[in-house]
Amino acid sequence: MDIVTASEIQAMDRATIQEFGIPGRVLMENAGRGAVRSFLEVFGDLYGRRIGVAAGRGNNGGDGFVMARYLAQRGLDVTVFLLAERRMIGGDAAANLALLDPLGVPVVEVPDAEAFEARQSLLAQSHVWIDAIFGTGLNAEVRGLHGQVIDFINASRRPVFAVDIPSGLSADTGQVLGRAVRAEATATFAFAKVGHLLYPGAGLTGRLFVVDIGIPPRIARRIGPTQQLLTAAEVRDTLAPRAADAHKGTCGHLLVIAGGTGKTGAAVMSATAAMRAGAGLVTLGVPASLAPSVESRLLEVMTAPLSESQPGILGAAALTAVEHLYPGKACLAIGPGLGTAEATARLVRAVVRGCPAPVVIDADALNILAETPQVFDEVRSPLILTPHPGEMARLLGSTTAAVQADRPAAARTLAVRYGICVVLKGARTVVAAPEGIVWINPGGNAGMAGGGMGDVLTGIIAGLVAQGHGPEAAARLGVFLHAEAADRLARRRGPRGYLAGEVMGALPEVFAELFEGGENFSLPLVEVGI
Repeated sequence: MDIVTASEIQAMDRATIQEFGIPGRVLMENAGRGAVRSFLEVFGDLYGRRIGVAAGRGNNGGDGFVMARYLAQRGLDVTVFLLAERRMIGGDAAANLALLDPLGVPVVEVPDAEAFEARQSLLAQSHVWIDAIFGTGLNAEVRGLHGQVIDFINASRRPVFAVDIPSGLSADTGQVLGRAVRAEATATFAFAKVGHLLYPGAGLTGRLFVVDIGIPPRIARRIGPTQQLLTAAEVRDTLAPRAADAHKGTCGHLLVIAGGTGKTGAAVMSATAAMRAGAGLVTLGVPASLAPSVESRLLEVMTAPLSESQPGILGAAALTAVEHLYPGKACLAIGPGLGTAEATARLVRAVVRGCPAPVVIDADALNILAETPQVFDEVRSPLILTPHPGEMARLLGSTTAAVQADRPAAARTLAVRYGICVVLKGARTVVAAPEGIVWINPGGNAGMAGGGMGDVLTGIIAGLVAQGHGPEAAARLGVFLHAEAADRLARRRGPRGYLAGEVMGALPEVFAELFEGGENFSLPLVEVGI
């Protein structure tokens, strides 16, 4: 499913008006009319209740005027609170504002803080709010009168319907620009915006309706959204049923280099998750002194004891043994539980440089490579990096706060810089391809905030690569499967307390439903407007 940034939707609007000849007023009419249908679906019978429209001076306010007109024509009690003087409204918004007068719709001017104070008793009479203050073009913190009105609406605890996006949210990042409206539902136009789907915006948007306003598909395709929302339909298309005569030799052999003192569980989970994802064979390379304890917990996975610089720590001398393991391997996963000792770091850098198969890099291996990023320019094979926000910050030479402030941009920057696939983990995991395309995964829940979840994801993605999926396809499918398995556990057993090992145990059921074409998947509520 396509999702867009503010600049992309603005370019589509301009092209529709200038090249295709559909007037802006028609687009505004379509937007307001479609939003009313979604509004009524959410709130139903509102007779006897007062509807307040908080309207800004721009086109978002214009959409609100159209909504007010249609609602008034249905006999509903609507008042527009205009956060400007009427004389300041221009263009298509002014034309729609003028249409309210013949219908007797009250338009109350609230142009400044003094007027806001004087009108608060009237504002408080609204039972339901329509938020048409700011649209998707907002790019500065909300202050002054607009901030006061947003705070008032939130404090009123009245249900809110947002027009296009809750006012105060960044359409590109989902970040709150000072303060933002908390909506029960939102009607957005043409496409969902990135900010609707990333936190904290996802928690403020409520039910999300996408309303067709008449942007021609050829214009949308030409401008080309560079973000996608992962859906069951998309990932289903990447899966192919196994041939009836498939065997372990035809389903890919994965090599995992992982584990260290106190962290053998990371190695065990990564290797086992790859088997759960369908890899035909998995060989796990671990420090030699830890091999007996690892082998006692693994039945289906083969092990390869590797040379140590000291007990429980892989040394550079293990490289020869690792290179002897390369033949026949379709993928390598490296990093979970390894530690960052200098001898281990030398091994990691050499392995990533020299491995002839695609490499999935996680955890300590990421931290090692963040210190020597030139390695990314010296590799022989495709790479998939799976950082959490802190690791991503180290890879970019940035901060965790900066990464979280714009997750798609962070993932895209790293992917394009080194020509690699990046999986930025977290709430709404982001996958970025070397060409700059970004996918946002809608699944997952807070119960995944526990140890081992990232190790399992590494194994799943690597297991999919081993079976022949390309790096981007494996990353997209892997994050979808991982989150969906966790969501099913949360629904059945509660929102927290399930373990990473149990997530991988739920994978066969998710595979089964994908193959059967079922729709019992945990997606955010993105609905097509009527």
